[in-house]
Amino acid sequence: MSAIVPAASHASRRHSKLRRIRALVLKETRQTVRDPSSIAIGVALPLILILLFGYGLSLDVKNVPIAIVIEYPTPDVVELAAGFQLSHYFHPVLIRSMPPAQQLLLEHQVDGIVSFPADFSRRLAAGNAEVQLIVHGGDANRARITEGYVQGVVAVWAARLAAQGKAATTQPAVSVQSRLWFNEADDSSYFLVPGLVVLVMTLIGGLLTAMVMAREWERGTLESLFVTPVRSEEILLGKTLPYFVLALFGFALCVLSAEFLFHVPLRGSLWVLLGASMLYVLIALGIGLLISSWVKNQLVASQLTMLVTFMPAFMLSGFLFDLRSMPVGVRLITYALPARYYVALLQSVFLAGDVWSVIVPNALALAAMAAALALGSRAAMRKTLI
Repeated sequence: MSAIVPAASHASRRHSKLRRIRALVLKETRQTVRDPSSIAIGVALPLILILLFGYGLSLDVKNVPIAIVIEYPTPDVVELAAGFQLSHYFHPVLIRSMPPAQQLLLEHQVDGIVSFPADFSRRLAAGNAEVQLIVHGGDANRARITEGYVQGVVAVWAARLAAQGKAATTQPAVSVQSRLWFNEADDSSYFLVPGLVVLVMTLIGGLLTAMVMAREWERGTLESLFVTPVRSEEILLGKTLPYFVLALFGFALCVLSAEFLFHVPLRGSLWVLLGASMLYVLIALGIGLLISSWVKNQLVASQLTMLVTFMPAFMLSGFLFDLRSMPVGVRLITYALPARYYVALLQSVFLAGDVWSVIVPNALALAAMAAALALGSRAAMRKTLI
């Protein structure tokens, strides 16, 4: 009998623990369903972000307003100007003199001026024709892209002249055959939509957890748990499981939108993507729990969570800006940000496939951060319960 009683006692304790965890999860789930702010952050906000970033934000430069100055419309000038008119990259405005075009550029109604001198045809026959290009430099990246587009139109026109047997100094000496890997359509949605998953997971995981825990501190509802046999890890599980499921629901919305709304290919394994996302959700939940353990005010907790999680995920993860172009000091800081590794995983799995040399080190980094945050959250909660 002495050997059977401890086993039965152990089974009873395990049953009691599971029952307490189930009760906490049910309580938190009901509170989440009844709370409009949780539904707004967990369901409405991901949909808004998906539509806003997917349709409203684009890094593609198209329909560039540009002034075409033609002082003398010779056949050669008209033919080259037609290349700008037929291109979907430009929205040209034909002007007969330079001063009105300069005024449009000063008012930033156009991004550039393409000017054909009066002696363009004569110079073309002599082999030294030139086209003047003036680009608005307010946005340096847009200016460089616009300059490249203009050069591309002129190069196509020069190649057509060469095929017709006419001489042109703009004829390229070497023909370049280029190809874009992983984004053949050159569509910025391929780049933006995977990064959007990071923002959704960060907001749901970090912001919801921090606000809910801080709200319970403000209302004093956590104090009622202090007189119960519930343990710190059981409180953590009860608080995190509902929001973990809610975050995975937001993840599903993002993946479905990427596939069916924006037609971003998923070339890798869905299970790899899901596993990486689960690790990142655990990290976001851990950050939210830690912040709410230190700050017991909803307003301060939400602001601190946005500062610690959302802003770094937006600015320093590689979502919008190339990390290699950042200063060395800032680039070193990004190694401490979990969003950096998650963005690398998402872009690889979505666009390139299961590249294990990218997946494994980034997944290990996320797993280490998730474990560290879980231990930190448990320690913080234990100190609170004492």
